[in-house]
This record gives sequence, structure tokens and C-alpha cells, in this order.
Amino acid sequence: METSTEGAAEAAGGGVADVDPPVVGEQAASAQDVTVAAEARVAIAPASLSPSRASDFMQCPLLYRFRVIDRLPEKPSEAATRGTLVHAVLERLFDAPAGERTAPQAKSLIPGQWDRLRESRPEVVELFADDPEGERLARWLGEAEQLVERWFSLEDPTRLEPAERELFVEAELDSGLRLRGIIDRVDVAPTGEVRIVDYKTGKAPRPEYAEGALFQMKFYALVVWRLKQVVPRRLQLVYLGSGDVLTYDPVPADLERVERKLLALWEAIRLATETGDWRPRPTKLCGWCDHQAHCPEFGGTPPPYPLPVRAAESGGASQGRMGPD
Repeated sequence: METSTEGAAEAAGGGVADVDPPVVGEQAASAQDVTVAAEARVAIAPASLSPSRASDFMQCPLLYRFRVIDRLPEKPSEAATRGTLVHAVLERLFDAPAGERTAPQAKSLIPGQWDRLRESRPEVVELFADDPEGERLARWLGEAEQLVERWFSLEDPTRLEPAERELFVEAELDSGLRLRGIIDRVDVAPTGEVRIVDYKTGKAPRPEYAEGALFQMKFYALVVWRLKQVVPRRLQLVYLGSGDVLTYDPVPADLERVERKLLALWEAIRLATETGDWRPRPTKLCGWCDHQAHCPEFGGTPPPYPLPVRAAESGGASQGRMGPD
């Protein structure tokens, strides 16, 4: 569900799930191999926006290009893969009757979900290729158990009957921009009030970064509002890494601001796509990026741009940093 950089960010308190991850798990022997592999793919211009890809562009336009247009391979990470595993366990737990949704039952699902993950994404096996005795794998699975068990101190699944789990949502705005994403859980009260819930396997962000963490949730709330004409009553982030729950009750004005932000962001993406002008933006997250070999900030050269370009217009949209709201 998460990419390697997102997993690293989530470990630090951020991180977002997404529905359109980059190509992962391909072993590239060299930067030249990666370039050849990228050229073999058919490049298409971006047609929709998800929370993770929006965050990518805000973090670094060149990262967005590498993931969406070049579709460069990325290695799986332990943090991101653990997050995918925990999400799968928490989703499947609700298949059981309410009285059977216990911590031991949830932890018993981990081996089977790990097997399923390896079958659907064989590249994750590479994570423990140098662990012949299985010690690191056992420790990693134990960490997943701890995250699952901590969830029971934050929510009581015996009192929850989600309306939706791992719900794919997609809406087209009046502007023509298509938004899409996957919501971990949707709860609907008997009164019809909607709560959107997202699980994070990292730690809760510091208060000054809380707005950034809520960007994904406001994105989802906007999509639900446009689809159902209902503003979700509550947005809830459940941080399993630190045992915190962050909640926010949106109002239409909040979501209208998010929509304006996304329209401006999409215009910047459209301009960059047409001109081929994708600029790197160095941050502390660069240390986790798989694409340093192609990044000018690290002495690398991006692959040849695979889409037609036009000359940039003077006074065009800037790629200056855009905040979450």
C-alpha cells in the first residue's frame, strides 16, 4: 500500500496510503538498467490525482515525475511492507463476528496475510533474502504483532461495524480534475453521520505538523462530499506506532479550500507535464529516496523525458512549495 519513501515518512510521523504506487521490486543492476527499463514502458500524461501523488509533488516535483511519468522501480522497504501487512490484518479482522474480534485472533491472521502478500507481491521476499536463519523476519513479524495489539487499546472492534473497508473512491470535479484514493475504513452511524478512519503504522506527528497529516483525510472527505453530497462528520487518524488518535471535524469551507489547493496543484502538474520542467526539491526525506542515481541534486541525470514538450510560457505557474492547506 505504501511506497518506500512513504514508509520512511510514516515512520517519522507522516506517510500516506495510495492507489497508484510506482513499479516496485525490480532489481536494477545499474542506473543504465533502470533507464532502459523505464524507456520500455509506455509513458502517459497524468490523468488523475491521489493523496500520495499530490504529496509527492508538494514534496518534490521531480519525485512525482519519477513515480508517475517515468515509473522508475522502487525497492520495497520493511516499514512500508509492515504497514501493508498490518492494514490487511485489520481489514480481515472484521470478517469475523464481533465477539471474535480479539487481539489474539488478530495476531493469528498475520502469518496467513504475510503469505498472501508474498504471493501477490513476490518482490517483498527480497527484504529478508539475507536472513537465512529467519531471525530478522521473526523480529519484523513481532513488530507487526505489537502494532496490531496496540490498536485494541485505541479502538474496540467488537463495537464497530464498518460500512466499508479498503474503499476505492473516485470523483470528478466540475473542473474536470479526477480525484481518487483508497479509504481504510468508513463508519456510518445510525443517524447517517460518516466517519473516515485511516490507520498509520508510524508515530503521530508533532502538533505543528498535524495539518500536513490531515491533508490526506481532507482529500478523502472532499471526494466523499462530491460523490455523496455529505460532509463526513469526523476524520480520524489512528497512529499505531505511538498509540495516538488524531481527529478532525471538517466543514464545507475546509473542503472548499482543499479543492482550490488541489486545482492549483493540478495546474502546476499540468504545466510541468507539458514543459518537462520537473525540479528537485531537497528535503530530509531525500535520504530515503530510491532515485538518487537519477537526481541532479546527487549528481545524477534523469532519464530522457518520454512525453512531448512545449516551451514554458513566461510568467507561468511556479513550482514553489505548496503547503497542505
